[in-house]
Amino acid sequence: MALLSGLLLTLAWFPHGFVPLLFIGFVPLLLVERSITERKGKYNSLLLFACAYLTFITWNILTTWWVKNASFGGALMAFLCNSLLMALVFLLFHNVKKRIGEKYQYLIFCCFWITWEFLHLDWDLSWPWLTLGNAFADTLNWIQWYEYTGVFGGGLWILIINCIVASCLTKTATFFKFQIHKKKIIALAAVALAPILISCLIKINLPDYTNLQTGEEVVIVQPNVDPYNEKFIGEPIEQLKKMLLLTEEQLDSTTSYAIFPETALPSGIWEEDMDKDDCIILLQQFLKKYPHLKIIIGASTAKSYAPGELLSSTARKFGKTDGYYDDYNTALQLDNTGKVQIYHKSKLVPGAELLPFRFILKHIDNLAIDLGGTTGSLGMQEERSVLVSPDQHIKAAPVICYESIYGEYVGGYIKNGANFIAIITNDGWWGDTPGYKQHLKYGALRAIETRRWIARSANTGISCFIDPNGAISQATHWWVPTAIKGKIGMSSTLTFYTRFGDYIARVAMYISLLLLIYSLLIRFRIIKK
Repeated sequence: MALLSGLLLTLAWFPHGFVPLLFIGFVPLLLVERSITERKGKYNSLLLFACAYLTFITWNILTTWWVKNASFGGALMAFLCNSLLMALVFLLFHNVKKRIGEKYQYLIFCCFWITWEFLHLDWDLSWPWLTLGNAFADTLNWIQWYEYTGVFGGGLWILIINCIVASCLTKTATFFKFQIHKKKIIALAAVALAPILISCLIKINLPDYTNLQTGEEVVIVQPNVDPYNEKFIGEPIEQLKKMLLLTEEQLDSTTSYAIFPETALPSGIWEEDMDKDDCIILLQQFLKKYPHLKIIIGASTAKSYAPGELLSSTARKFGKTDGYYDDYNTALQLDNTGKVQIYHKSKLVPGAELLPFRFILKHIDNLAIDLGGTTGSLGMQEERSVLVSPDQHIKAAPVICYESIYGEYVGGYIKNGANFIAIITNDGWWGDTPGYKQHLKYGALRAIETRRWIARSANTGISCFIDPNGAISQATHWWVPTAIKGKIGMSSTLTFYTRFGDYIARVAMYISLLLLIYSLLIRFRIIKK
């Protein structure tokens, strides 16, 4: 039964899954928990933990197996740790339920799971790839209401239906039998169908962006530089020249933006001497031919600290000298004013760009796995700064790779004034696997949540435009050098989700805290007796 749960959750996940299976994915495991609760045994908790771990290790491995293409050891640790944390959350639900009583079991389960997903967004081992609400990224017509709830609305939908189905199953002598209870069947139908109906009604009233006539013309470049061989071995200036040749095939005097992928400039540019870097000089010369053009491009940059300057927690030492510096995964914007705007990626990939719990493990940065660009613990910035056009009318959100799977985080750029989103990424580390396809579709969720246009530049694909309804257009082929051109609209309105963020998860977290406190009080009273 536990294995069946893992397989159902896997078979529901896109790009090749059957999404409705999500609505029964947890049911077998919930029935296992009920069965173990009813039996008398000394090692019930251990047995339940083992069953839950089997469910979640199955789900993790079969859904995100492609991570091993970048690092087998790193992937193994990710599978083991993520599954362990999921199993511990399920075990905590079991123990709290035993104290409080079955009457509140499904409230406990829903709140605990959503709280776990929320807390998993913001710590050193953050890996929210399997956040339940992400699974609807391939069925966007079902979840146009994400502009109000974000992905946690989708997760709550999944959990509630699983709980209703589980409650309709009663145990017979040998197995479980579906009990036809009129009120529960009506509730199940309502909860299952109402969100889809609401989404359809929202979609009817949304603008059609199929043939956008007004807006800013944008060129997206997909250079297709092999990240394992050519990217960090070949001459950066020669790679850039090839990218600019691709760009010029699509450019004209009306083009507003040219967008290049993450670490398109991989050489490690010193920020204090940026105007002396050969690649920056070449880009500035290129811009002189196109007075209205702005270039957004990914780069590996570094900053040295002056003597006595306050050091960041990620500062590195210059060998045996007393000097310090920080490495960054950076987005740059260049225009004809000569000014270079800088944004440092701040949602970093654990193990690749961020050494977890560095205050303990800071002396082993060299063990960080290589998933792209500079490795080790990179520097970051707290503020989600936007890249502003010279006339101050356009503000771009420079979302770098991994950051695009964090809904509330991306919403922070929009609250800071971003009119559109530029996702720059390098998904070539995973090869031709479901990984880059899933990453692409997660971007569509950000478009719906914020109702912003997205221009997505991926080194090896898929590059594309995503409209505010989540529809993908001009999607490029994988592993093909190319450039595409299209128009995107600008918006300054804030959706409900952008304004209030992950409020569903926060409510769940507060309820979870109250449930935990209540369960401890009950235990305390029992001990006193």
